[in-house]
Amino acid sequence: MSGSRLLRGLPKHLPLLAAGGLRRKPRVATRCHAYSTTEDSSSRPIGRYPVPNKKDMPYDIVELMEEVEVKTGFLPNVFKAMSHRPAEFRAFFAYYNVIMNKETGAYSKSGGGPFSLVTGDRMRGNSLKLRYWRLSKADKELIIVATSAVNRCPYCVVAHGALHRIYSKQPTLADQVVVNWKLADLSGRDLAMLEFALAVCRADNITEEHFQKLEAHGFDREDAWDIAMISAFFAMSNRIAHFVDLRPNNEFYNMGRTPHEARRDRT
Repeated sequence: MSGSRLLRGLPKHLPLLAAGGLRRKPRVATRCHAYSTTEDSSSRPIGRYPVPNKKDMPYDIVELMEEVEVKTGFLPNVFKAMSHRPAEFRAFFAYYNVIMNKETGAYSKSGGGPFSLVTGDRMRGNSLKLRYWRLSKADKELIIVATSAVNRCPYCVVAHGALHRIYSKQPTLADQVVVNWKLADLSGRDLAMLEFALAVCRADNITEEHFQKLEAHGFDREDAWDIAMISAFFAMSNRIAHFVDLRPNNEFYNMGRTPHEARRDRT
């Protein structure tokens, strides 16, 4: 799978991966210069572990990182940090893709849009049902911001706060959630979503009451699964970032802060 296919159609500053994950290729690099281990404006390293030289990285990882850097204008430091362990890089971003890149938008019979085929009766010849994916990209980013704040992860709070601002077109909501999500300008639906996500994040006992609160706001059990998987995956991601002392890229701080900036980021 080519790098251009991986990033096709993605807006600027949104480094996401396409379905299928990454494939192992020969250990050769397209360029031989090293990725910087430090931020340009600071001598402090981006993390606790050194970033491998590109000539020592597997080709597929170098290809993806170069494509992300060209597409977004910078390379998010999580790519650099995870390149220290190529097999874990592939596994990490493959699962990230599965839970974060379900498409939303127009109806699609093929399941490429916000609807997914529910196939439990397929073998009995009954008609298939269509299920709407109720979590938008902004919803997912808000879940990450809220749970990452609880887990005290600066990298994920800053990076995903930026993505939430772009997707939601709301320049202040993520900041409110970080400070106190219960006092943020959230709808009842969003409060229920975050309450469930945070229960998973804290490893609370999950009861029927949690599901009932979600259902009261239009979520079903499949939506609950999606919310829980995002919360659980980023609990792991938060701890990885904490362990490696991962610093957010400076570019994330200003993304989506003003309407003009948000429009530019989506071009």
